[in-house]
Amino acid sequence: MIVTLTANPSLDRTATLDRPLTRGDVHRVSSVTVEPGGKGINVARVVHYAGHPVRAVLPAASDDQILHGLDALRVPYRSVPLAESVRTNLTLTEPDGTTTKINEPGPSLTDDVVERLARLLVLESERADWVVLSGSLPPGVPADWYADLVRALRPWGCRIAVDTSDAPLLALAAQFPDAAPDLLKPNSEELAQLTGSDADGLERSTAAGDPGPCVEAARSLVERGVGAVMATLGGAGAVLVTPEGAWHASPPPVTVRSTVGAGDSSVAGYVLAHTRELAAPDRLRLAVAYGSAAASLAGTALPQPDQLNTSAVTVTSVH
Repeated sequence: MIVTLTANPSLDRTATLDRPLTRGDVHRVSSVTVEPGGKGINVARVVHYAGHPVRAVLPAASDDQILHGLDALRVPYRSVPLAESVRTNLTLTEPDGTTTKINEPGPSLTDDVVERLARLLVLESERADWVVLSGSLPPGVPADWYADLVRALRPWGCRIAVDTSDAPLLALAAQFPDAAPDLLKPNSEELAQLTGSDADGLERSTAAGDPGPCVEAARSLVERGVGAVMATLGGAGAVLVTPEGAWHASPPPVTVRSTVGAGDSSVAGYVLAHTRELAAPDRLRLAVAYGSAAASLAGTALPQPDQLNTSAVTVTSVH
């Protein structure tokens, strides 16, 4: 079983533009989709499409449109009731794949809802192999909540993945090694936030064939207690660092149509690979295959197993 937490879920409305976005201009859209979203829900959807047991945990009113969307997709979930509707996020996708996201802050959670959500997560995780804590935290939730959850989940023996940014990420890292997860999935900006590196430099050097700076930045987090760091680097692929070694994966050639959900798909690919007891290089290979497949899909569409090109992912050891 894989359990995901999305504390700040959303209805993702994606508008596909007919030409590049110009500020202040009038645009036509060729299509609009509305789907249940939020990083943990995206992970749960990908895992569900792969036929693996999964459950999404989220706050939402019983009649909220996001729960109707999950029902339609047949994604299993458990929810804590909210008085307000979940937020709606707008994504604008241009013909060349450039993606602009406009995200609402989300409804504020009361102390009672935060406590009930934590209890529900721990209860659902009793028999889980992996628990994935993903995304931003809504108003009303302390920045160090993910650190509290990592500690609360430890007694169950499940593995824990975290994919977040900004204040929640920094608050989590401030409590390493006590709150260090089994997997941390930063992008280049988030890795730079944690290590004082230059985000653009990490991507440029890796794209130029030298993943060393990215590996060293990720290794500094492993040395602080994180079980594995998988840094996703867009078109430069991804780097995985564990106590046993480091690897870089180059993605297959794809036409990028939308980057929405690519990182979440990578997380899903990694935890799926781990449940299949694949070695670290093959976990990275599947993760990058999933992320690349997501980037090749329009809007907020998420990949299914038959859309992967795993054999075209090149994984090399980095010393």
